[in-house]
Amino acid sequence: MPYRKPREGQPPLPQWKEDLNTAHKSVRARVEHALAHMKTWNILRNCRRKHDGVSHATRDIALMRNLTMTA
Repeated sequence: MPYRKPREGQPPLPQWKEDLNTAHKSVRARVEHALAHMKTWNILRNCRRKHDGVSHATRDIALMRNLTMTA
């Protein structure tokens, strides 16, 4: 969870908190992009109403995406 920016009149965040916020922002952006990308895939649309289907499909899609990004 990122650190909140201080209100007006309070001292600014220390540099180490700014660095953690930057790292958190980049990781969150990657996760959000991956989830948005997976939502467009037909596999998730077909598994939407199944109980375990979504978790299995999400795991498998994330695995395939990671494999394509590292190759």
